[in-house]
Formats: sequence, C-alpha cells, structure tokens
Amino acid sequence: MTTPDYRLSQLETLEAESIHVIREVVAELERPVLLFSGGKDSIVMLELARKAFAPARIPFPVMHVDTGLNFPEVLEFRDKRVAELGVQLVVASVPDAIAAGTVKEEPNGSRNRIQTPVLLDAVEEHGFTALFGGARRDEDKARAKERMFSFRDEFGQWDPKNQRPEIWDLYNGRIHVGESIRVFPLSNWTELDIWQYILHEEIAIPALYLAQARDVVERQGCSTPSTSSSGRATASRCAARPSATAPSGTRT
Repeated sequence: MTTPDYRLSQLETLEAESIHVIREVVAELERPVLLFSGGKDSIVMLELARKAFAPARIPFPVMHVDTGLNFPEVLEFRDKRVAELGVQLVVASVPDAIAAGTVKEEPNGSRNRIQTPVLLDAVEEHGFTALFGGARRDEDKARAKERMFSFRDEFGQWDPKNQRPEIWDLYNGRIHVGESIRVFPLSNWTELDIWQYILHEEIAIPALYLAQARDVVERQGCSTPSTSSSGRATASRCAARPSATAPSGTRT
C-alpha cells in the first residue's frame, strides 16, 4: 500500500497563503475592496478571491482607477469578468478628477502619479477600510518592504517604520476612523509564479498579452499605440532598453 503524498506544490502553497489572507481581511475588516485593473496580477488576485468564497459570491466590490488611457480591450475584459462573477464594480475616474480640477495632469502626459489622490478620494467616498492590491515583493525594493497588511494613516500615507509584526502569519487589522489597510495577498509570488498559475488554472487574460501587430508612434522613448477605431486614446508602453532601467509605475 502506497502512502499518499500530502505535500503541496509551490503554486498550491502560494494559493493557500493568499486565500488565507483574503479570508482574514473579510473576517477582520468592515469594508474591503479589491483593486482590479485587468492586468495579470489583479486577474490572479480576483481568481483567488473567487476561490476563497466559492460557491458563494465574492463578498466585496472591485475598484478600478481608470486613467482614461487604458486599452479598450482591457476595459472590455474588465467589464466581462466582473459581470461573470456578479460583483459590484466601482470606477474611480482620473479624467473626471482632471475635469473637476481636483488633480492636474503632468506635462509629460503620464497619469501614474495623479492616480493616488483619485484613489484616496474614492476610498473616503465609499468608506473602504481595506484595499487588496496586486503588488509583489519581487518587483522593486520599496515593495519588498511591504507587509501583507500594510497600514495607512488618515492621510493615506505609508510609514515603513510604523508597520505591525506578522509573526506566525497572524495579522492585526485594527484601525481607527479614517485609517485603512493595504493588503497584498501576492506578496510572496514572483512574476513566473503568476504566469504559471494562469497557465495551470487556465485563467482568461486580455488578448493584448498575446503577440499582435499594432500601429504605434514613438514618444519620449516609448512605443505608443495609436488611438483605436473608437477614437479613445490608448496607453503608452516603454520599450526595454539595455542602458536604461524601466521606471516603476503606480500600481492600481
């Protein structure tokens, strides 16, 4: 008689950890929300949330900080996936904030930096107390400092010296009025883990991740796809260069 092998694979271990974190947030915090952009990391995070509460629905909304420069194919995928899961979608619009004068667009056309005040306004408006983000520690040094539960003060600021210990995977979600927690269930994942999980679980992704011929223009060292047939502007993607390090953008 053979002895069953109960050992978990690398992906199964990461999945179990992330699902545990997601369930802990729902148990401890009053009004969580999952930041969903339609990118590979947020797609995996949404799938983990689905698994965490299946066969029930995901018990919190998802939010997208829309820069107005998103690819139409990604927005279409976002709406389709949200409808499939039957979850509420909250859209925080950067163009609306620009029109209202609450933020000012930078001369270089980038909207990465001005996403933050738009996000904070949406958090305050809807009273969200915990935000699931798709940041991973392997992405850069700043994100490597983040805990699973990353405390933010009433101004939305992060102080790396004022974070809580997470001994034995025990998480402290106690906050005061106006404060919030950023939660990163994918902290211990690598980019390779993300792609392997997508392949293993056969998770749908936007077609833009696949090779395709597109019309582009060069702007400030970036290959920028021209506007779509709908006339909506699309986003810029900088080409990798051996002599330059790609800048870290603001994750939504």
